[in-house]
Amino acid sequence: MAQNDLVAGLDIGSAKVALCTAKMQEGLIHLVTLSKAPNAGLRKGLVVDMEETVSAISMALEETERKAGQPLASVFVGIGGAHISSTNSRGVIAVSRADGEITPSDVERVVEAARAVAMPPNREILHVIPRHFIVDSQNGITDPVGMTGIRLEVEAHVVGGSTSAIKNLVKCIEQAGLQIDGMIFAPLAAAKMLLSKKQKEIGVILVDIGAGTTSLAVFEEGDIIHCNVLPIGSLHITNDIAIGLKTSLEVAEKVKLQFGHALPDEVRATEIIDLAKIKSEERGRVTRKELSEIIQARLDEIFTLIKNDLRQISKEGMLPAGVVFTGGGSKLEGLCEAAKEGLKLPAQIGTPVFEASGMVDKFDDPVYSTAVGLTLWGLEEGEKPQYRLPQLKIKDFGGILGKTKDFFKQFLP
Repeated sequence: MAQNDLVAGLDIGSAKVALCTAKMQEGLIHLVTLSKAPNAGLRKGLVVDMEETVSAISMALEETERKAGQPLASVFVGIGGAHISSTNSRGVIAVSRADGEITPSDVERVVEAARAVAMPPNREILHVIPRHFIVDSQNGITDPVGMTGIRLEVEAHVVGGSTSAIKNLVKCIEQAGLQIDGMIFAPLAAAKMLLSKKQKEIGVILVDIGAGTTSLAVFEEGDIIHCNVLPIGSLHITNDIAIGLKTSLEVAEKVKLQFGHALPDEVRATEIIDLAKIKSEERGRVTRKELSEIIQARLDEIFTLIKNDLRQISKEGMLPAGVVFTGGGSKLEGLCEAAKEGLKLPAQIGTPVFEASGMVDKFDDPVYSTAVGLTLWGLEEGEKPQYRLPQLKIKDFGGILGKTKDFFKQFLP
């Protein structure tokens, strides 16, 4: 990849489309543009209005091309939504060479073998992420190439999604005039930006609170061990506020952002919110404590679902690096304190783990974390052309998406 080439990351969410472009400049990541546009074409990560989604992508693209001063042809795309699921898989092969030396083709074959998991007809394997390899019963090998053995195995994490949901998203992107360099499960891209190697080693969960969904990715010993998407997001909190205060969604969102707090005990009962000051047509007053109680009820539900997820993999309360929040919903005041109580884990808002130049004023905004992470992913993979995806076409969709497994070699320590 030439040094002046832009790499772009596109994050399509239920409330907004975020687009980031960056390039390598003197060994440092230089953020060229950060753009976003409102989006009402997705619901819980699924396309429900193609025209609206294409329009939102086009708006973000136009702003990006204007700021960058050059056209944008292709993007790395983050994919999420409640249709995403994951499972662990194992692949086993016999080493091909007579002298027993393991070659890159052996590694490719064993990862392909791990793809052979039972999937319903309407499901597509997005990623096969190698966690570690086993050579003749020797565990914990990160790179077996060059080693000698007879039997090669891989423990892998397989991420899949709805074929129709993925195709609809691809079609929207292509109709907006963009090609796809790669599709990455969104929390993995955000983790690239927000999680340090040490955090991934000792055990951490990344929680991306979006508008329609909350995405999870759990890491331990440098490997991803679990991921999931919960069908609840920050928009559900807004809906609860609108019902509780008998007001519009627009006013409810403003009330949440200006006065919302995750812990009722941390706000004074005497603090009064006058809705007329937010919108003149509104009538009514509510205490900030009552507002906080509405928010807390929905947050408790999200925390319960997260705990249930962690319990299934025997990691409830067992991740020393705790929980790292990102996404638009992480801006809620008091979230980390509430998470410490609700999840019994250390908690923090995610911050970038690498330095950058350029558009650094928006760099640490959680709204852009996935888009920036996708761009970082593309910059690193762009230096290795053998890992780049060919142009993605609908007609050969099934075979190409599986090849994105190569992206995830970076998760090996």
